Amino acid sequence: MNVMRPSDPYDEVAPASLPAIAAARRMTGTEAGPTVSSRSDRRSWKWLLGLVVPVGLAVGWEIAVSYGLGNGRLLPPPSKIIATLSALAVSGELTTHILATLGRVALGFLFGVLAGTFFGALTGYSTLARALLDPTLQALRAIPSIAWVPVFILWFGIFETSKVILIAVGVFFPIYLALSGAILGVDRKLVEVARIFRFSGPEMIWRVLLPATLPAYVIALRAGLGLGWMFVVAAEFMGASEGLGFLLVDGQMTGRPQTVLAAIAVFAILGKLTDWLLAAGSVRFLRWQDNFKATT
Repeated sequence: MNVMRPSDPYDEVAPASLPAIAAARRMTGTEAGPTVSSRSDRRSWKWLLGLVVPVGLAVGWEIAVSYGLGNGRLLPPPSKIIATLSALAVSGELTTHILATLGRVALGFLFGVLAGTFFGALTGYSTLARALLDPTLQALRAIPSIAWVPVFILWFGIFETSKVILIAVGVFFPIYLALSGAILGVDRKLVEVARIFRFSGPEMIWRVLLPATLPAYVIALRAGLGLGWMFVVAAEFMGASEGLGFLLVDGQMTGRPQTVLAAIAVFAILGKLTDWLLAAGSVRFLRWQDNFKATT
């Protein structure tokens, strides 16, 4: 018995029109677009492409030092830096320093995000709050990070509290500034629709303003995280006995440039890794965007 299959309106066509029909099938959902494997292949190539510059510089400096074309004492070659990291890892010191620094950055980032989100939403939504708080916060933003160190030592001592607060200060300002400005830039029509539905103030912030500012907020989170990694070095100058900042200063005081550069390399790797995790975690919240895709 012959079983009739549902007819496809694109079946009986001329071969020359097949490319156009394939595109039509993708648009109507009858044919899948690029496969998951092809997209993952493109991402892997982009990831590998990002290694070209650092690996090329490292290999070039290694060759220059080995042939006597560069001074390997003040700027040790990558082989010596890797050997230093390996020795620190074997002794367990590297793990101790990394965990101490990660814990401080995580706590400082959390408190900075909470405070920056609250004050950014408040001053962006309320004209009175902006007139009252924004001038003071903008003045505090101009204070260099190192200037806070003696103040926090006097107020909070040299233990973990002062370090976490200093990192939180660094995280706070980019989030506050970006969120407040993004709320002020929200399309007025969205706000008018929310007022027609009689949204309260907190509902307006949570259901309209924050979603509308989410792309700018994600960028602010990444900027705040970057400043958190910068501020942790200043924080670990304040009497720390462990942490990557302590390792960096210890290498400077004892005249070991390979230790200094090893600490800097770990900072770069951890900073890039945490930024990638934050960016990857935010992708699912920004799928609705239909943005410009950069060409090759």
